[in-house]
Amino acid sequence: ADIASRIEWAWELVRGLPEAEALDRICALIGTSVASQESVPAAFAVLAVADGDPWRAALLAANLGGDSDTIGAIAGAIAGSVAGLSALPTEAVRTLRTVNSLVLEPLTARLLALR
Repeated sequence: ADIASRIEWAWELVRGLPEAEALDRICALIGTSVASQESVPAAFAVLAVADGDPWRAALLAANLGGDSDTIGAIAGAIAGSVAGLSALPTEAVRTLRTVNSLVLEPLTARLLALR
């Protein structure tokens, strides 16, 4: 299946729907398997439902089932790249840094330099 076409279709499929109905459509019609023709369009659909909020996108994806970690990573990364770190809950970021011993700023600087 053409992933670009499925992304457009998935975005339109959930646009303007109540959250619960949109998530049902993602699971039933788009799919949440490891197949990229499902997980990538599902991530964009989640992004549409979350209205660009990276934390909400991650939470919605985590509750989908299937390849939810990949879907959440894609949707969260896209939303986070637009919204920035300040869009995430401070406590969640603190926990992530502490539990994983992460210092993200040097990596971010290197990625931006490569851009």
